Amino acid sequence: MTIGKSRATLVGAIVVGLVLAGCSDRGSVERGDVDFENFTAEQIYERAEYDLSQNDPDLAAQVFGEVERLYPYSEWAKRALIMQAFSYHQAEDYENSRASAQRFIDFYPTDEDAAYAQYLLALSYYDQIDEVGRDQGLTFQALQSLREVIERYPDSEYARSSILKFDLAFDHLAAKEMEIGRYYLRRDHFSAGINRFRVVVEDFQTTSHTAEALHRLVESYLSLGLTDEARTAGAILGYNFRGTKWYEDSYTLLTGQGLTLEAAGDSWLRQVYRQMIQGRWL
Repeated sequence: MTIGKSRATLVGAIVVGLVLAGCSDRGSVERGDVDFENFTAEQIYERAEYDLSQNDPDLAAQVFGEVERLYPYSEWAKRALIMQAFSYHQAEDYENSRASAQRFIDFYPTDEDAAYAQYLLALSYYDQIDEVGRDQGLTFQALQSLREVIERYPDSEYARSSILKFDLAFDHLAAKEMEIGRYYLRRDHFSAGINRFRVVVEDFQTTSHTAEALHRLVESYLSLGLTDEARTAGAILGYNFRGTKWYEDSYTLLTGQGLTLEAAGDSWLRQVYRQMIQGRWL
């Protein structure tokens, strides 16, 4: 994204900013306090940049919006729109940041800053994923938006960051499944817990939670007396995660009951075993 100063000098920008700022009791411009029609698009843009530099991103977003309102078809309006999305994001006003970013993408889909607009849109979801216990709707939306950046702009500077954030968001979903599964396991609701751990093993195999999910399956199946399933989960665990404490714990549990860690029976885990270890898909 291009966020550099315009052709005007920094001194000129600050002078314009101070003149405009003098029209408000709080030392900054609110819409209605200043007759923006008396200023050029460049001057209003510079005022917004000044507000942003003074750590007032919410006000900056409003002033950037004045550029688009008064000079809707100008080059400054295009620049102001992406900066408005950025400013709203800085102010943690994620809904308005998304709206501005989406408007930029709709109006300027081939512009060089379209990739950044899509990235900002994704961040507006991603930056709200703060803890496992929250509703995961935002995580799904973040994943979808990050995928858009990766697939539509693979050569952009934002693709690599989007891939890293995608992996973290994906891991976050797996963590939620594990949290719910452990909740059921603590209350001896083994079948309900198994359903959650199965999701992790089948759908989130690349996350950091797969080893624990397999161990919890060993625990759950042993508690239900389903030894074939427990042995198969242990076999997968031993093949892929032998160096983890989860393997050690499962090994202790299974061998303590005289059981070996090898695939047995014909459960869904046996299918996973064939796919992951034997490379057989039928």
